[in-house]
Amino acid sequence: MEFSVLLVEDDEHIRQALGLALDDEGFAVHDAVSGEEALAMLDTATFDVVLLDLMLPGVDGLEVCRLLRARGDLPIIIVTARADAADVIAGLEAGADDYVTKPLVASVLAARIRALLRRRGGGRQDEVIRFGHLEIRPDVGTVHRAGNEVHVTRTEFRLLVELASAGGRIVSREQLLQRVWGYDYFGDTRLLDVHIRRLRRKVEENPDEPKLVVTVRGAGYRMDL
Repeated sequence: MEFSVLLVEDDEHIRQALGLALDDEGFAVHDAVSGEEALAMLDTATFDVVLLDLMLPGVDGLEVCRLLRARGDLPIIIVTARADAADVIAGLEAGADDYVTKPLVASVLAARIRALLRRRGGGRQDEVIRFGHLEIRPDVGTVHRAGNEVHVTRTEFRLLVELASAGGRIVSREQLLQRVWGYDYFGDTRLLDVHIRRLRRKVEENPDEPKLVVTVRGAGYRMDL
């Protein structure tokens, strides 16, 4: 199956080189040179994933990311030359599922795209996981908190299912990175930390004092009743 990628990049050289490389990897690549153009294209066409540069003219990448996330759970990967921790965290907090830094290796980026897209579904039919006030249905991808549906992204949902399926056992950070994102981060756990914070805002009564998604210092996370 050929996946459709929207590449949002204002640097013509990078846009052309990356577009050709991803085309060789089997993706159908469409490009936009600004945030405004990307948003207009997404109004009229459907894509499987968005590759989004942060440093865009006009509407910058962070704002585009926020606007896209407000529309739904379309997978978003930040592509940036700004590897500073604050910039990476800002992109993830804006709603991105993943990030990669320039210079890029096309085969690695392609692997990350495929790993993210593989995690769109994969639920077991008719299963319901209940943890405290949460009801999770992997088969249809829904989460209810105290009877009210909670909107989560695909990545947040996958993370929640992995934690809940462990039945209260500790899941290490490395295991979560491998199971949810599908590859190693070589010790960089910022991606996981930000997604845990985002998830807590949606499922905890008080995200600053989590009672459901609990940190086990030095070991990982677990779901508590």
